[in-house]
Amino acid sequence: MKIFKLPDLGEGLQEAEIVKWLVKVGDDVKADTPMVSVETAKAVVDIPAPFAGKIAKLYGNPGDIAHLGAPLVAFEGESDTPDTGTVVGKVEVGQKVVSEAPAGPAPLTGGIKTTPAVRALARKLNVDLTMVTPTGSDGLITGSDVQRAARILSEIGPIEVMRGVRRVMAQNMELATAEVASATIMDDADIDAWPKGAATVLRLIRALVAGCRAEPALNAWYDSEKIGRWVMKKIDIGIAVDTPDGLLVPVLRNCGERGIDDLKNALEKLVADARVRKVPPEELRANTITLSNYGSIAGRYASPVVLPPTVAILGAGRIAKQVVVVDDKPAVRRMLPLSLTFDHRAVTGGEAGRFLKAVIADLQRPQ
Repeated sequence: MKIFKLPDLGEGLQEAEIVKWLVKVGDDVKADTPMVSVETAKAVVDIPAPFAGKIAKLYGNPGDIAHLGAPLVAFEGESDTPDTGTVVGKVEVGQKVVSEAPAGPAPLTGGIKTTPAVRALARKLNVDLTMVTPTGSDGLITGSDVQRAARILSEIGPIEVMRGVRRVMAQNMELATAEVASATIMDDADIDAWPKGAATVLRLIRALVAGCRAEPALNAWYDSEKIGRWVMKKIDIGIAVDTPDGLLVPVLRNCGERGIDDLKNALEKLVADARVRKVPPEELRANTITLSNYGSIAGRYASPVVLPPTVAILGAGRIAKQVVVVDDKPAVRRMLPLSLTFDHRAVTGGEAGRFLKAVIADLQRPQ
């Protein structure tokens, strides 16, 4: 048989969830015929047949997770290369995993204090000892501790395995937390002079462009291995979009060179496509800076998360009227809270401050 494996779907993605098979065993397919819909990092894509042939076997069911290089479809006939059908490792469809990579290392338990009998009990009851609160002397986990944990787990029911967008979000946040040296500065913009009906996100995009021009260091990518950065000329803004499936960040390209009407139309299409999961994969990658307008839901200030390789994200909080001092007198003004998180490995506090100052100055313009 000729084995077709899950191909590289772009920018380091290591897995995809099978959404729907578009062919079945016994089908004769032509080259480029869509065979399966898979959910990757924030997009649903169809994978086409690499050549014409008859389907002999499908690896996995809807809901299974296939890893990069894992067998996906078997075609009848002899392989053109001697190792096409070689499977290194295992395929565990029944466990909702399709993988040819070796099993990952067991959880570290070196710091856990317990007895061999209690470890055996934990294995029997399927309890992860790292989740158990010890009550024995000197932090020793007892049999009662394991039984209590098992009882709690049985009451709350089976774990909900994150899939699709939420799975990718969890992986990205883990990466960001482990790698980025985050720092956040906050301030307010007085937007009382804005005309009625002004589009907040469009004004924020324009202000981000102004910030990048004033302090280009925040419109950059950082390489932690080489300890270097690329300061970008183009300003490609990732726009955080809340969807029922999780957070998507489609990219608005070349914002510094586009007119306001062009940006408005592009933004509306990007947000609409994101909410129905129709954003092309290439439009979910390679942003140079990020914008999160979380205040449209709730919240004044935050500590947004910088996702490598970018070095900055601007968060906009809930607009509200506040009493502020204007010309040494109290006045009620509409204020827009801002939170700028930056990667302190690549950006200095002074650069971040100058960036935010430029953003605020642009936002406080009447038009």
